[in-house]
Amino acid sequence: MNLKLFFKAAEKIDGLHESALGNSIKQLNDESLDITKTNLAIVGVTDNRGSSVNLGVNGAADQIRKKLYKLKKGHRTYRIADLGNLHNGDTYEDTMERLREVCEHLMAAKVTPIIIGGTHDLALAQYLAYESKKDLISVLSVDAKLDVEVQGDSNETFLSKLITHKPNFMFSYNHLGHQGYLVESGALTALDKLYFESLRLGELRENFQNAEPVVRMANMMAFDITAIRAADATGNANAQPFGLSGEEACQVMWYAGMNEKMSSVSIAEYNPDLDDQHFSTAGVVATMVWYFIEGYYNRKDTGQFNSDQYTKYTVSFEGTDDTMTFYKSKLSEKWWMLVNYGDKMMDRAYIPCSYEDYTTATHGDFPERWIKAQGKLI
Repeated sequence: MNLKLFFKAAEKIDGLHESALGNSIKQLNDESLDITKTNLAIVGVTDNRGSSVNLGVNGAADQIRKKLYKLKKGHRTYRIADLGNLHNGDTYEDTMERLREVCEHLMAAKVTPIIIGGTHDLALAQYLAYESKKDLISVLSVDAKLDVEVQGDSNETFLSKLITHKPNFMFSYNHLGHQGYLVESGALTALDKLYFESLRLGELRENFQNAEPVVRMANMMAFDITAIRAADATGNANAQPFGLSGEEACQVMWYAGMNEKMSSVSIAEYNPDLDDQHFSTAGVVATMVWYFIEGYYNRKDTGQFNSDQYTKYTVSFEGTDDTMTFYKSKLSEKWWMLVNYGDKMMDRAYIPCSYEDYTTATHGDFPERWIKAQGKLI
């Protein structure tokens, strides 16, 4: 694929400090750019036809870049490309198809797309890019709402299309940060019946670390900044008075970057037309991208659970022959649990979990996360 046919190169940002992140990002028109030797690729989207309300999202990508490039780089050797902004199609469906093709191409080259700009429904194109992989994947959405409306703009209805798409290659859909008064109760009931996992804003407030295993389960993440409270992200026509703080949004992105399975992320719904004079919301989104990048370059776990990098724990249940197996990484101290759903060695899955899941098992109860995983696998 000739990526130059799909993109308009990003405008040059002058006056960068020597230590600025932007100096470590190769541009699309850089002759030395070899996408196959890149780890991460920034993909800007300028199409705003997914919403009749938040129309200013077409300027999001360029404004985010202005903030992102000025942030300081870490000590790692970065292999990051900025492909610029995707050319809009004649129709919105054409834009979605182009984004799908680009994401599919990048992931086939082991490059993780970081999609900035546009509306949340672009996550559907992001998801469809996985169809050719022939593997079951887990999807994570971070949003104050569940976009399963029957009528309305594309960014309000796309989630139903994603969940019901045929052929079905989604192992799990999980949701973080929704607010009960913005979500139909029937929608949450439907998710529960499908053994999907969701953590509302109040549950995150009780213990934010509960978000980490949910993020670690995902192969792709779509972050709608409507999940961030208006005080920290005013540049959004759908902004809500309550929500995640900017710091918590960055924590989610750090978790996502650290997740070895995470192979694409998107951040949508930022509208610079509604931002303050300092473009503070752009600064929040740019910092979120920075945390994802840093998390990516701090990945530790190999997923080789039979190696000496992991400690194995077997929990027995009194009065039965039942046992549960847990693994703890010696490098990151993260936990996984083994879920068997057949008689063969291949019929098993290693599910991200928390220390609390392990302690629940030691007290004689099956963790809810194990029950849901069993329900999905059978």
